[in-house]
Amino acid sequence: MKNLKVIAFTHKHVDLKDLGHLVVCNEELDSRLINVKNTLDIPEIFYIGTCNRVEFVFYGPHELTDEFVAQFLDAMNFCVPTERMQCYLGQVNRYSGVEALNHLFRISCSLESLVVGEKEILAQIRKAYDRCRTAGVTGDFLRLMMDRLVKTAKEVYTFTSISRNPISVVSLAYRKLREVKLSDNPRILIVGSGETNQNLAKYLKKHKYTNFTIFNRTVANGKNLADELQAPVYPLSELQNYKGGFDVLMTCTGAPESIINEELYRSLLNGEDDKKVIVDLAVPNDIDAEVVAQYPTHYIEVSSLQQIAEKNIQERYSELANAEKIIERNIKEFLPILKQRRVEVAMKEVPEKIKEIRATALTEVFANELEQLDPEARETLHKVINYMEKKYIKVPMVMAKEILVKSTEAENN
Repeated sequence: MKNLKVIAFTHKHVDLKDLGHLVVCNEELDSRLINVKNTLDIPEIFYIGTCNRVEFVFYGPHELTDEFVAQFLDAMNFCVPTERMQCYLGQVNRYSGVEALNHLFRISCSLESLVVGEKEILAQIRKAYDRCRTAGVTGDFLRLMMDRLVKTAKEVYTFTSISRNPISVVSLAYRKLREVKLSDNPRILIVGSGETNQNLAKYLKKHKYTNFTIFNRTVANGKNLADELQAPVYPLSELQNYKGGFDVLMTCTGAPESIINEELYRSLLNGEDDKKVIVDLAVPNDIDAEVVAQYPTHYIEVSSLQQIAEKNIQERYSELANAEKIIERNIKEFLPILKQRRVEVAMKEVPEKIKEIRATALTEVFANELEQLDPEARETLHKVINYMEKKYIKVPMVMAKEILVKSTEAENN
C-alpha cells in the first residue's frame, strides 16, 4: 500500500486559470503518460482531469520530493518555466499509502468537490481510469483499487443523504413546477434567454414539453435557445403586444427592477382568468408584487428556493461523518484483500514449478527406474504423483492465506 501515490493540484490551492495549464487534452494523454511512465520507471499510472482538479495517481516506490514532482511535470511535457515551477511546488498536494487511498475515496464520494454530493465526479474518475487502462498504463493494483473505490462511492451515495436533496435553484424550481401538475402540453412563455432559463428549459424539453414562446431583450441573443426549443423568439419590447396566452410564465432577466407589472400581466392573460404558474428566478424579481397579490397564481420565486437550497447544503454537510465512516470501513476491508492478492500473485508460479519438478523426475531423474516397471505399476505411480501434485499446489496457497488472515486479525486487535 505504501507505493500508492497521488500528486494533486486542486481548486483549494491553485487558481483555476493556472489549473487549466495542467490539463492534458485527450489527443496527447496516452503518449504523455507513457513517456512519464517510462522516463521515471512508474509501473502503473492514471490521470484525473476536471474543471476543479488535476491529479496523477500512480503505484511506485518513488518519494514525492520537490525534485521528483518537478521531474514528473517535466516528463509530462508541461514545459513549466523555472519561476512558475516553484509556485506549483508550493500548491501541490502529495499523498502516499493509506492517506492517498483515503484521498481518492473522498474525491470519488464527492467529499472534496466544490459542491459536496455531486455524483458527476465518480463518473469522471471511472472514465479517466478506463481510458488509461485501455492505453495500457494501469495494472493489477490500480484495478483492485478502482473496484473498491467504485464500491465505496456507491455505498456512500446509497446509504447516506449526501446527494439526495438538490441544491441547484433550477432543479428545485423544476421540482416545484412538476408538483403543480401541468396539462399535457402547456403554453410556456419564456422571458429572458440567459443561463438560468436555458437550464430550466432543458429540463422541460427533456420531459417532452414543446409549446414554447421566447422574449428576450435582443432577438440575436435568444436565437440559440429558440433553436434548441424550436420556438419563436421576439424582442422584449414586443411583450406588451403578445396575445398568445400562457399557462406557465418563466422569467429571469438582469433588470434592476420588476419588468412585468399589473398592467402588462393583465395584457398577457388576454382575458383568461384561470390560475397561472409563474416561475420567477430573477434577482430582484421580474414580477411586480401587485401581480401576485391580485391574481391567482402558483408563484415560484428565487428567494424561497435559495432558502431550500441552503438547507439542503447543510443537510449534505451533516452527512459527511456518515460518509467518512463508510470510507474508513472500506479501507479496512481493502487492505487484507490487497495482501491476499499479493500472495496470489506471488504464488501463481507454484503450479508451474511443481509441474517442472514432476517432468524432470519422470523424464530424467527416475527415467530408467520407470522403464523397468510393468504398465500397471507405472499407472499406479502416475496416479500417486498426480494426487500429490494437486495437494502440493494447494497446500502452500492455503497456508499462505491462513497466515495472512491471522496477521490481519492480529493487526486489528
